[in-house]
Amino acid sequence: MKLKRILTALLALCLLAACAACGGDGEPSPAGTQAPAVTAAPTPRPGEENAPKISGLTYESTVPLHYADQFAIYKYEGGYSFIDMVNSDRILVVPEGGTVPDGLDKDVVVLKQPLKSIYLAATSAMALFDGLDALDTITFVGSKNWYTENAVKAFENGDFVYAGKYNAPDYEMLMAGSCDLAIESTMILHNPEVKEKLIEVGIKTIVERSSYEEHPLGRTEWIKVYGALLGLEDRAEAVFSREEGKVKALESLESTGKTVAFFYVNTSGNVVTYKSEGYIPAMITLAGGVYIFPDLGLGDDSKLSSINMNMEEFYNAAVNADYIIYNCSIAAQLHTIGDLTSLSPVLEKFKAVKEGNAWCTTESMFQQTDKMGTIIQEMNRIFTGTTDGSDLTYIFRLE
Repeated sequence: MKLKRILTALLALCLLAACAACGGDGEPSPAGTQAPAVTAAPTPRPGEENAPKISGLTYESTVPLHYADQFAIYKYEGGYSFIDMVNSDRILVVPEGGTVPDGLDKDVVVLKQPLKSIYLAATSAMALFDGLDALDTITFVGSKNWYTENAVKAFENGDFVYAGKYNAPDYEMLMAGSCDLAIESTMILHNPEVKEKLIEVGIKTIVERSSYEEHPLGRTEWIKVYGALLGLEDRAEAVFSREEGKVKALESLESTGKTVAFFYVNTSGNVVTYKSEGYIPAMITLAGGVYIFPDLGLGDDSKLSSINMNMEEFYNAAVNADYIIYNCSIAAQLHTIGDLTSLSPVLEKFKAVKEGNAWCTTESMFQQTDKMGTIIQEMNRIFTGTTDGSDLTYIFRLE
């Protein structure tokens, strides 16, 4: 088996080398605008050989993943699921009425269905719960600022109770409300004592890693994790397939060759943009654009997806970008070109500003992890000039 894996790996390397050798036959890309490669999740995918051996349970299947590489889900007879998150939690989901197997490792988080009182501190997961039509499983939240329409309504109606930020939860409130699961983002890794305290008071806690997915559809594919937790696998597959289909519909289209800068200006006046191998440049590439920075952050091993630079550096690299997209999902919302140029007068000199191709995201974009395909589709319509922006939901033109 080991020899077979080695031979398979060598064959894959040979194929890659052959593909690279053929890469020079086409038209050369404009100087300094080579887009990052966008591929599905690395192979081999998890299979039966990776499935944990659990006493009393019979392995049934492995949930197929197309883009995500930060988790695996193994199915067992009787409705049991085992979720294995990379460098994070291992979770056994026990169906309603099922018994907990003997001999489980101590670090396995056992969750018994149905889950009825969740503390959601990972804001990016809210849209996935909404996509599953499962907001009623959430009782407590770690933020007061929501942009997913149904989440906003639920918070305003009192269906969600604010139980403190991810790093300062109200333990007594969670205990009194019989919270059966806390879902944290990787931000909690800066405050490991919080997770320890949650577990100490009897609240099952997991740390999800969707932010580590490099392919944008990998983030949407995390809906399969929540589908497994809640017993809504079919619904999760339908949502994911819908968004994947929107991206696949663009695969046969040629790149527009239009260069794109995606950024915001922080309170210090510096520009925050994104590493070339991150998921934002991947979205631009999938949409038919060319990210303006071909090799930004390459070799940087930090998990941060963003890069800070001064305005002069940004100007020198991006002044001739065909399109600029300002990220208002993190920075304060802009509405006009005047709002944009007030951040720095040099932005008036940008080609995209002069030609009316300065765009802005809505505040909700980063919380819409269930709409990655839709957002990529909107980007494509911008880059191909098939919209004036009036019919888009997540990106709009600055006038």
